[in-house]
Amino acid sequence: MADLKAAFEQASEAIKGLKERPDNDTLLRLYALYKQGSEGDVSGPKPGFFDFVATAKYEAWGKLKGTAQDQAMQKYIDLVKKLTA
Repeated sequence: MADLKAAFEQASEAIKGLKERPDNDTLLRLYALYKQGSEGDVSGPKPGFFDFVATAKYEAWGKLKGTAQDQAMQKYIDLVKKLTA
């Protein structure tokens, strides 16, 4: 598990060095996997209707509800590897 956490942290740093900004769907996927991997299931109240970005992030994270944190970490690592390759 320690190796997975270390790789997860490395991936979160590696993603900051992308030369090109990923599309919005990929960004939402990255956000949701990161939040699920680091915090677990979505928590807190859903953002207001007119806060479109926060609502999209909340909903993307919510779709991963029930996904194990280590599984989310691994999916995040795999996605970052794909984007940085």
